[in-house]
Amino acid sequence: MRFTIERSGLMKSLSHVQNVVERRNTIPILSNVLMQVSGGRLTLTATDLDTEIIENIDAEVMADGGTTAPAHLLYEIVRKLPDGAQVEIEYKQDDQRLHVKGGRSRFTLACLPRDDFPEMSAGDLPVQFAVEAADMARVIDKTRFAISSEETRYYLNGIYFHAANDDKPVLRAVATDGHRLARYELPLPKGAADMPGIIVPRKTIAELRKLIEDGSGAVDIALSDTKIRFEFDGIVLTSKLIDGTFPDYNRVIPQGNDKSLILHGKDFAHAVDRVATISDEKKSRAVKLNIEDDKMMLTVVNPESGNAVEELSVEYGSTALEVGFNANYLLDITRQLDGEQAQFMLADPGSPTLVRDMEDERALYVLMPMRV
Repeated sequence: MRFTIERSGLMKSLSHVQNVVERRNTIPILSNVLMQVSGGRLTLTATDLDTEIIENIDAEVMADGGTTAPAHLLYEIVRKLPDGAQVEIEYKQDDQRLHVKGGRSRFTLACLPRDDFPEMSAGDLPVQFAVEAADMARVIDKTRFAISSEETRYYLNGIYFHAANDDKPVLRAVATDGHRLARYELPLPKGAADMPGIIVPRKTIAELRKLIEDGSGAVDIALSDTKIRFEFDGIVLTSKLIDGTFPDYNRVIPQGNDKSLILHGKDFAHAVDRVATISDEKKSRAVKLNIEDDKMMLTVVNPESGNAVEELSVEYGSTALEVGFNANYLLDITRQLDGEQAQFMLADPGSPTLVRDMEDERALYVLMPMRV
């Protein structure tokens, strides 16, 4: 195997695939990236047995072939080569080593046989549809902050996607950790009506978001009830799905909240951030909201360091209410608001609160209160 490729293109592709590779592996081959060249193309493959990424890029190929090389080490080498350098990579069968040349630098890396590299079979993926890259990025950004990190409730460790048809057919994404819930909807893509409810793991969501950062056009999605594949811009990301049942999230979305609070989202976020400065980072970071007559008072009390108070003007026409929230959770939600105004639908100090972005009806958030 022998080929030459421009450094920046190789570095970008290696940065994509090496993200899937775990830093610590008990199986040595999983620390490597599979490199294969033929027909003027370099194909890079990496996997952790749950997720697989394949990326194709153009290269000047002098000899077809393939091998595997340490993913993180190869990425670091290419990253540190001079800008604009042409990288020449050669694998010699007689010494079974990878030779990397760039500028005046020369590296020789130990390899493992490509025949040992595991192949992740996607199997039959009967449901197929496409979503614009910008729409997929938006869905992820609006929901992933609420993914649970609690491993015992593994079925909450991802985003739940399913087809729904309340008023109109939509592709709905939901994430929750039991304290807050985020839901976002897109018009149902053609071909997605028969999709099963699936839970896409947190790691796959993170990798997908990085990959579509610079992407444009459509992301082709194919899935079954156990696997999902995303394909775009010469990249194929395949992942196992979380084998579990996502809870009935509709049960925690309040229906009878009758106290409407309308406020300026960014002003509110800044105020929460300021008063929460005095709270104890290791404890609850609770902020108390006193709402009465178009006025809100935000209060944080820390017995060890003092207290903070800030007043905001709001639109509120119901009976006075005092309710507490985790400041971090409030900030997570308000940071997702694109419009100037947000609507909080409240009931009482012990009931979940509904939050809406008044300029994006596709987004909905639920936040559990806390005692303060």
